[in-house]
Amino acid sequence: MNETTKILTIQDLSCFGQCSITVALPVVSAFGIETAVLPSAVLSTHTSGFTDYTVRDLTDDLPDIRKHWESEGIYFDAVYTGFIASAEQMDYIKDIIDSRLKDGGNVFVDPAMADFGEFYNGFDQDFADRMGELCKLGDYILPNTTEACFILHRPWKEHFTKEEMIEMAEELQNFTKRYVILKGYQNDSNEMGMIVLDKKTSSIEIVYNDKIDYVSHGTGDVFASSFVGSVMVGKSPVQAAKIAGEFTKKAVEKTIGDKKHKYGVKFEQAIPELQDLLKTF
Repeated sequence: MNETTKILTIQDLSCFGQCSITVALPVVSAFGIETAVLPSAVLSTHTSGFTDYTVRDLTDDLPDIRKHWESEGIYFDAVYTGFIASAEQMDYIKDIIDSRLKDGGNVFVDPAMADFGEFYNGFDQDFADRMGELCKLGDYILPNTTEACFILHRPWKEHFTKEEMIEMAEELQNFTKRYVILKGYQNDSNEMGMIVLDKKTSSIEIVYNDKIDYVSHGTGDVFASSFVGSVMVGKSPVQAAKIAGEFTKKAVEKTIGDKKHKYGVKFEQAIPELQDLLKTF
């Protein structure tokens, strides 16, 4: 029997609210991939729409966790990073990637730190610069336009032309080993697009999905997690972007109309459709 593929995801654990680890663990696992977790912090809820939430930073725990894994001979086929609690954690995470990733393994970096032109609470340009350095370890990086602009020190705006998106993706080649997946392009047909750039071949492809006028916390995590799972079961980055875009859209569609569900999207109800998406693309 072949050894099971193992992925480590490093991001925060929000005890309530659909984001970060509570998305990554079930979604990546749904691809038949063993998924280990390393929480960067534990929060009572996520930070969008909630007040007085509790936060416990786990920076001090990271070195000892790595040492224990080393003593147990634990390695991973891929490392997938999301929300990182502090700039100080970057060096520990780099050490974990260097020591616990198998030879030839993949690194996926979702630089989850900003959206709609603004940093998440507690982050700043210095953090973005450190995140840019972490991205350089990534075989795949998955920024939205805001995160790309902060990494590149470019001004953000609500709408970018196709030419501007491609230009940003080309600049982001300096922050990845191989692939850039730049999210957030909207064309004149009201479709949402992702720029998929292959640094090795200089090829660029735009993947489109129908736009849904619904904004929710956690959709970036749904996209990133289903992208990671798709790549790890053998899909190309373009195919993975199509699957992730469609899966995210289905999760949003299952959430629209439920006014009480404002803390995420009902991605769990879309998981049974993942196998159909894998066969379609």
